[in-house]
Amino acid sequence: MDPVYLSRLQFGLTAGFHFLFPPLTIGLAWLIFWMMTRYMRTGDDFDRRMARFWTKLFVVSFVVGVATGITLEFQFGTNWSNYSRYVGDIFGAPLAAEGVLSFFLESTFLGVLIFGWNRVSKKTLWFASLMVAVGATLSAFWIIVANSWQQTPAGYVIRNGRAELTDFWAAVFNPSTMHRYTHTVDAAIMTGAMFMLGVSAWFLLKGRHTEFAKSSLKISLIMAFVSSLIQLPIGHHHGGQVARTQPEKLAAMEGIFKTQRHAPSLIFGVLDKKNEVVRAKIAIPGMLSWLAKGDVNAEIQGINAFKPQDRPPLPYTFYTFRGMVMIGFWCIGLTGLGLILLWRKTAHQNRLFLRLALWSIPLPFIANQLGWFSAEVGRQPWAVYRELRTSDAYSPTVPAGQVLFSIIMFTLVYSLLFVLWVHLLRREINHGPEATPAADQPSGPEVSP
Repeated sequence: MDPVYLSRLQFGLTAGFHFLFPPLTIGLAWLIFWMMTRYMRTGDDFDRRMARFWTKLFVVSFVVGVATGITLEFQFGTNWSNYSRYVGDIFGAPLAAEGVLSFFLESTFLGVLIFGWNRVSKKTLWFASLMVAVGATLSAFWIIVANSWQQTPAGYVIRNGRAELTDFWAAVFNPSTMHRYTHTVDAAIMTGAMFMLGVSAWFLLKGRHTEFAKSSLKISLIMAFVSSLIQLPIGHHHGGQVARTQPEKLAAMEGIFKTQRHAPSLIFGVLDKKNEVVRAKIAIPGMLSWLAKGDVNAEIQGINAFKPQDRPPLPYTFYTFRGMVMIGFWCIGLTGLGLILLWRKTAHQNRLFLRLALWSIPLPFIANQLGWFSAEVGRQPWAVYRELRTSDAYSPTVPAGQVLFSIIMFTLVYSLLFVLWVHLLRREINHGPEATPAADQPSGPEVSP
């Protein structure tokens, strides 16, 4: 058994499972803030009950996300001791900022949203919802700073076999930080909106809480379409950054074997690594050159231009990237159709659209996983791009058997956590929003929504 491979597998398992939750909570946080803004403006108790229902689903996901995130940082010291020693001077500041400035901001004001509905004013609740959204989004920023530094390191020197920080701001705003941050945050908003859209569609299909579901569907549909569409220019600029800073990753993503000008952008294809071709190819000539460098005749390096030991795993990078892109276009098409139906005032009645929206709930989660996988596997064989190889980053004192045992235990625990998360979400969704404000104000009269 190879301890390096097992350590990579374990980190991929734990990081991938954790990454189910931050995108959902970031997206839901901004949607809840939208609802709280409406409540501030109108004072309508219907808006308050909408925000409170989605806050309950947010809390369930937030708690599981926190629990799964703790193990990631422990792994740096257990399975990746050489890596931790190498990057410790760089990673200390952003990880501390994530905990002190972002996580505590989010969790403190989340407490206000959980316990303050009948205890604080509308303005306080509105401000708390804003701080939860800001805190969640800032938390993602600092994590992406650390991860982006691995992709495009900057602001450092190598001394005594370690990367030492020389320019904090250069390290924070390294060449890929903002491209990856905007891409990730927009994907998170898209995830939260598609989740809300699917749950709203379920209520409408069941004929339950229809007024609530119509309002939630409208809000989430608009947000889902806008965030899905915005991914096109964001992805374009991110692709240009990858072309400039990680050309072998771009070649692997697009299945480009030989360096060429007028490189095509692949719409569909089947990779034949042995013969170094893409079969059944549907492509737009010159489009990749234009997207990457702004010139249809620009040269794009092929994977063969790099040493074999420096090439990323080709099939994994290629297919995960293609899957992410396909899901993105599906979401644009589905939400675009939904907006047309919404304009015709038939979105809440079209059962085919509602079923598609319900079935599409998992797709943004899958796209997030595929995009993360493509980005991280596409960086291989480097733990820190062109500085520290993954094979040199693991803990040599941890035997493979112990890593394998921990993988089995993580799999069992995470399976239970996943079942618990789904169960709690289903319970809250089946319970639905408050029918009247009487649940919060027992002495007051009942008011229909």
